[in-house]
Amino acid sequence: MATALITGASSGLGAEFARQLAARGADLVVVARDRGALEALAADVGRRHRVGVEVLVADLLDPEALARVEARLAEGVDVLVNNAGFGLDLAFADNPIDAEVRHLRLHVEAALRLTHAALGPMLARGSGRVVNVASVAGFVPRGTYGAAKGWLISFSRWANVVYRSRGVTVTAVCPGFVHTNFHERLGLAPGEEGVAPGLWLDASTVVRQGLRAAARGRSVSVPSWRYKLLVAGSRLIPDAAVVRAAARGR
Repeated sequence: MATALITGASSGLGAEFARQLAARGADLVVVARDRGALEALAADVGRRHRVGVEVLVADLLDPEALARVEARLAEGVDVLVNNAGFGLDLAFADNPIDAEVRHLRLHVEAALRLTHAALGPMLARGSGRVVNVASVAGFVPRGTYGAAKGWLISFSRWANVVYRSRGVTVTAVCPGFVHTNFHERLGLAPGEEGVAPGLWLDASTVVRQGLRAAARGRSVSVPSWRYKLLVAGSRLIPDAAVVRAAARGR
């Protein structure tokens, strides 16, 4: 039976990845800082789908905790979902630099280290999937969040080409605005995000399409034709116009 390790699994897209992978019969290793939320998820998923669920409480910005997750990956998993992350205000010059560094370390360094830890056993076995949760923000100039997600997209595209022939695929899932608690953690109540209603996606659709893209060995998944068109169109527009448009929603 397959085993999937998911970071940021306590809520939002991470919890949805856990539910959908469990529905496909995968045992889970769920990783996040909130033990209570992880244990509730484990109980629910285990009861519904009769799979094993290992709870691994870890703050990926703590070097010792990150090393524990790396060690678990070195034991071998079939699927790694790098989902943990958080957002910052787009006003880079006003943000505390320590917050920006933590943001960069979580989105880039943690994903880099965990992917590296998972790859060894996957390549030795000749099979495995890495899913990196990025964002359409990674295709446009949109603060340091977009820059970090842009790194993740580029890394995924490169790694998928290099390792796919050896049985390991790497896929960047790039949603737009998704109904999760992401914006609430930024201090924005529902309805205050400045996002047009037609641009919202639901987590189940994002995860379902992302897992399908990973199963097909694709480097990038952009859920919904709306966002595919927006990404394509952004490449034809001057940066100044793209930055102004991208700054409207949070």
